[in-house]
Amino acid sequence: MNKEKIKKDKRERRKIRVRAKIKGTSERPRLSVFRSNKGMFLQIIDDTKGYTLVSAYTKEIDKKDKKTAISFELGKLIAKKAIEKGIKKVVFDRNGYKYHGRVKAVADGAREGGLIF
Repeated sequence: MNKEKIKKDKRERRKIRVRAKIKGTSERPRLSVFRSNKGMFLQIIDDTKGYTLVSAYTKEIDKKDKKTAISFELGKLIAKKAIEKGIKKVVFDRNGYKYHGRVKAVADGAREGGLIF
């Protein structure tokens, strides 16, 4: 097996393990992070109904900067959108990614924007 497949399998196992413990409700929806090489997608999801309440993508930020700085701004953007919808408390779902770098920057930006996890 090559290294990329092993790395992907490990992330999928972490994702399943984390998702078994985290459920988003209507009072505390789930803030899900998807990270790709080019950008990040954030969604606030109500798992009881299966609806995406708020979403954000890196292309919404018109900034040429480092990926971690853009991720921080993206966290602030989703916090702003969530507060406009009346969502203040969320459950953070790192989606199997390790909590450092861009994922940590998103969490810090969302906290600074006013979300509580």
